[in-house]
Amino acid sequence: MFTGLIEEVGKVMAIDRVGAGARLHVATGLPLDEIRMGDSVAVNGVCLTVVQMDPGRLAFDVSPETMERTTFKGLRPGSFANLERALRVGDRLGGHLVSGHVDCMAVVRERREVSGNYLFSFHLPARYARYLIEKGSVAIDGISLTVNLVSDEGFSVNIIPHTAECTTLRFRKAGDEVNIETDLIGKYVERLLSGQKNVEKEGVSLELLAKSGFL
Repeated sequence: MFTGLIEEVGKVMAIDRVGAGARLHVATGLPLDEIRMGDSVAVNGVCLTVVQMDPGRLAFDVSPETMERTTFKGLRPGSFANLERALRVGDRLGGHLVSGHVDCMAVVRERREVSGNYLFSFHLPARYARYLIEKGSVAIDGISLTVNLVSDEGFSVNIIPHTAECTTLRFRKAGDEVNIETDLIGKYVERLLSGQKNVEKEGVSLELLAKSGFL
């Protein structure tokens, strides 16, 4: 489990293809004396397991499923990646609960500067738009962000200069793909209500939540 607060931007040193999967080597300044083999690290929002450690470098095995469903298939030596170690019990939860399980990819439609900040808008598959709400949370390449506006075709977020500077968002431009993880809680609520009549047709209402014991 992660918070979506990026600790460091690492650099891809190599990505060795192994069949439909890969081994990913990332240069990092994270304190390796605090990392052990088998630890979880979020790389661009994807929860990966440390399988090799060398001075200034970590390696991760990437499954074929992950290669297919994330932006990893486009990574190259020299690419940059957001890194976050797993949340420890007792740590401050400054972002939101992020599992590191990417739902889909989105495409940057627009990036523009507004009053010193950056407004990003994204297009994503319509089936995932229902998990986004105005002022709710979303993880973009592992970064915990607040949703500004939502439509059937996508959403927008506002990026402060600090976030842009300390993450890979400083490199993102129109046409780029990013990893998206929608709010974990919303997906579980939908699953729990999936047996209720009219959920698909009428959606989730306060009345339905009350009947189902959520209120």
